[in-house]
Amino acid sequence: MKRKRYSAEQIVSILRQAELGMAVGDIVRQLGISEQTFYRWKKQYAGMQVEGVRELKILQEENARLKKLVAELSLDKAILQDVAFKKVERPALKREVVKYIVSHYGLKLARACRLMKQVRSTQYLHSRKDPKLPLRQRLKELAQVRLRWGYRRLHILLKREGFQLGVNQTYRWYRLEELQLRSWRKKRSKTTMLRQARMQALHINDAWSMDFVADQLADGTKIRLLTIIDIYSRESLAIVVGHRLRGDDVVAALNRIAERRPAPKCLFVDNGSEFSGQLLDLWAYHHQTKIDFSRPGKPTDNCFIETFNGSLRDECLNIHWFASLTETQAVVEAWRRDYNESRPHTALKNLTPAAFARETGAGGA
Repeated sequence: MKRKRYSAEQIVSILRQAELGMAVGDIVRQLGISEQTFYRWKKQYAGMQVEGVRELKILQEENARLKKLVAELSLDKAILQDVAFKKVERPALKREVVKYIVSHYGLKLARACRLMKQVRSTQYLHSRKDPKLPLRQRLKELAQVRLRWGYRRLHILLKREGFQLGVNQTYRWYRLEELQLRSWRKKRSKTTMLRQARMQALHINDAWSMDFVADQLADGTKIRLLTIIDIYSRESLAIVVGHRLRGDDVVAALNRIAERRPAPKCLFVDNGSEFSGQLLDLWAYHHQTKIDFSRPGKPTDNCFIETFNGSLRDECLNIHWFASLTETQAVVEAWRRDYNESRPHTALKNLTPAAFARETGAGGA
């Protein structure tokens, strides 16, 4: 049988009747309650007026509302701390965060949107843009082959393959596919200082730059690589691989290059014994070439070859694990040809392919 319930105001009115002289037995019989229930009411509500009961009820409801509000604020604070590491400036990212809050904390969608300051209509919106899955798949394939290339060079390769998109679109897909490179090199502050003006290469074969790169094989055997580039075109003229490379190896490499193109007007080198010896000095005198040595402790004086060596190490040497000197020579030569013929560059952006072939003679061979 369903038990009758009485409000606080009704209970106070009943107790008031008992105070006016009505028998308790008559009251409990009319209401259908026990005497125990009556005296419990009397213990709790005795001496109160109807207005006081109403105020008490309002106060209890307000306290309950405040407790609920405090609990909600505590939960909201915990949720905001949970998602504080996420960058949610864009509506698309806010949409994902709202879904995360609803699924993990059980909040209603309206409250989650209000917490993240997201318009609910935006939450229900579904993009109708073309996801461009073939483009994104091709971008991932190129990034897997060119492990150390950024989005700008990958954008050039996509344009070559016929994809119609801007560099900003490439960057957006590049970020969405999480293909960003991580550079762990420690940054340091750089100061500038005045120095004497050096020769500026205005044409191909005006100036070449040379340097050595050290590496080792899989068994720990040390090897050296002599790199030679044209400063104006950034073309890699030769990469000589050997266990021990000396001054005569440098001269032999320069002679092989001079057989197919004119000798340079200037050579940019450091102060190593291979470059400061008599053999290279005699070669420079014979070809009327000036040797420009870098200042001690200033690798930036020969910055072009340092940049090239960084690309060589980053894109070739660090990726492969060489087992023999022959394998090293084959892989490095293949990378050099790819660097000259396929890799995007900015040094000759103002030259047409015909002008580049006319300047180089061999067309980057």
